[in-house]
Amino acid sequence: MPPPLCSAWQFRQLIAVGMVVGALGLAGCSDGEASKAASAQARPVMVARVHYAPLVEPRGFVATVRARVESPLAFQIGGKVVRRLVEVGQHVETAAMLAILDDKDLRLQQEQAEAEVRAARVAFDQAAVEQRRGRQLRGAGWVPQAVLDKLTAATEEARSRLTRGERALELTHNALGHAVLTADATGVVTATLVEPGEVVTAGRPVIQLAHDGDREAVIAVPESLIGQLAEGQASMVLWPKPGKSYALRLRELSPAADPVTRTYAARYTVLDVDSDVVLGMSATVTIAGSPSVPLARLPLGALFDRGAGSAVWTVAADGGLTLSPVDVARYDGTSVYVRGGVEEGDSVVALGVHKLDAGQKVRVINRPGV
Repeated sequence: MPPPLCSAWQFRQLIAVGMVVGALGLAGCSDGEASKAASAQARPVMVARVHYAPLVEPRGFVATVRARVESPLAFQIGGKVVRRLVEVGQHVETAAMLAILDDKDLRLQQEQAEAEVRAARVAFDQAAVEQRRGRQLRGAGWVPQAVLDKLTAATEEARSRLTRGERALELTHNALGHAVLTADATGVVTATLVEPGEVVTAGRPVIQLAHDGDREAVIAVPESLIGQLAEGQASMVLWPKPGKSYALRLRELSPAADPVTRTYAARYTVLDVDSDVVLGMSATVTIAGSPSVPLARLPLGALFDRGAGSAVWTVAADGGLTLSPVDVARYDGTSVYVRGGVEEGDSVVALGVHKLDAGQKVRVINRPGV
């Protein structure tokens, strides 16, 4: 026997229940899709973590090895150079002959001075004899006092001429000695500035001599880094010997900048100099700067500026954005260093900051470390 059919009233109840269940299902689907849509609208971003630390950044400078004392040697008189006895790189001892001037005229002047001295001595001797005779005659009453006074004055004049002649002869002797240029210290010839046959004036440098002894590293320092020189420790590495480092001590800092480069010359004494440190070598001088105030290093792409100053986008835990003004301390090629404006541990958008707006939701897609 077939089962009884539902009544019309029961059928209407089943239809109503089905409609309610369907509506609930549609509502559930709508809520899920809305959530997914909201999630899809959050812009994906990469962030950097804020961490403050003192910045200690060494500075490197190209240096040249020089002697502490470098003497530009010159003749004390002018003349024609007949011989140059040294070459660049030659080691010389104290009093070694370096160059010689033509001394023909000097020898003639010496002979002239000697002749004048001989004549002055004869004149003085004659005047002295006449003075003694006049004194005897005056004692006997044969001549007046005026005659004796005249003889005495003539004797003094002859003595003065003799003294003047002797001094002139001494000067010619000295000039003859100055015709030979000698080394005033033991060292190495670093430059020859004259050739045989050339006429030079007194005082013109003809030989550059680097004295033996201390060696120094000479660098050119920008004015913005002058303050780091006295505070930071310095070391030097020679280009031909990259595996060895030499300690340095600042000896001299030029008080005036170079008029062309606007840099200051600094000379560092090499403390543990050895035979590998050769004059003229190129080197790298590294100066360790003193620790700065704590700075946070952020990617350069994190910086945002719409004309109101530098700022960064900070990301909250819920993905919300906040524009935070920052105090920029300095830049380098890829980073910006800030003194404040963000807190330790904050997440800062690292890229694409110009495509963001306040209140916009973002989604972090990386895990930055501190």
